Amino acid sequence: MAEASIPVDLFNPGQVFACLGFLEAADVLLGDAEGAFDWSDPGSTRFLLRAVGDLNPVKAVLSFLASAVVVELEPTGWKGTTRPDSFLTEMFPSRLREHFDNQEKKWTRTRFPIRLSGGNGEAQNVELCNWSDGSSRPLFKLYSGNRSASGISRDMLHGKRAKPTKTCPAGKIENQGVSQLLEARDCEIISDPFNQTCSLGGRFNFDARGAWTALDVGFSPDRQQKVSRIDGVAASPVVEFFAAWGVENARPKEIAIRRMRYGVWAEMLPPMLARPALAAISIGVRLRTFVFSLELSGKNKVVTHSTEESM
Repeated sequence: MAEASIPVDLFNPGQVFACLGFLEAADVLLGDAEGAFDWSDPGSTRFLLRAVGDLNPVKAVLSFLASAVVVELEPTGWKGTTRPDSFLTEMFPSRLREHFDNQEKKWTRTRFPIRLSGGNGEAQNVELCNWSDGSSRPLFKLYSGNRSASGISRDMLHGKRAKPTKTCPAGKIENQGVSQLLEARDCEIISDPFNQTCSLGGRFNFDARGAWTALDVGFSPDRQQKVSRIDGVAASPVVEFFAAWGVENARPKEIAIRRMRYGVWAEMLPPMLARPALAAISIGVRLRTFVFSLELSGKNKVVTHSTEESM
């Protein structure tokens, strides 16, 4: 078993969700993963992660994502059909039903699931689809508009690119992703992944440091693209992507309208037990619980910093 620890801000909900995301990823990619929060030093809270093998689990997971190919999962024959039940796949029948616009009588790809396929000859495949969850759990999708989960994921992992040109056929990198950060700051992102921030374009809206409203900044970055590229919305692509992975099988608990509660745990837990702990459900281990609000930014919801509940 190999073990690693990384700094975490317990008052940033996105970072806590991302810790569960690291745990889920390490369990899938490496096996038998466990994780816990160590708050014994009030000035330096850390998330502990261990998994099978000799590799640093944080480095192993980041390396997988830096080379992963993002594939959008589509229902067979979805283009052109005007019926919601015509071409549902067996894998995601209830989820894919959510992608049919009954008013427009057409499918929409903004919430299609994705598959991460291992690059560099790796055989792992991971499917993520919490933004299109058709289960009984509350949907925790924060972004809106015409952005697709696959597009946001590619931006978070491989950077957001401008349109291709003759001099730069792949398109110039406008906003960095995990792969660029790992290449430029490998030691820093492995030892302190959540604090390697940069200007982001599209995002899932989990990192509280990137929360904004038009009132906050005096303009809408989505509407003022030129200004946005200069000032940017600084946040962490690692937090954004791993938080999305973290809420794949767990959700913070909604205690009022746009008011959420989550928990952190002190004992090493596998993903199966860490999931209810994140929802602040008592499972017989030490928990600390926090509450935060989801603010509105146009049609988007954004995560804000939390406050701790009294014991």
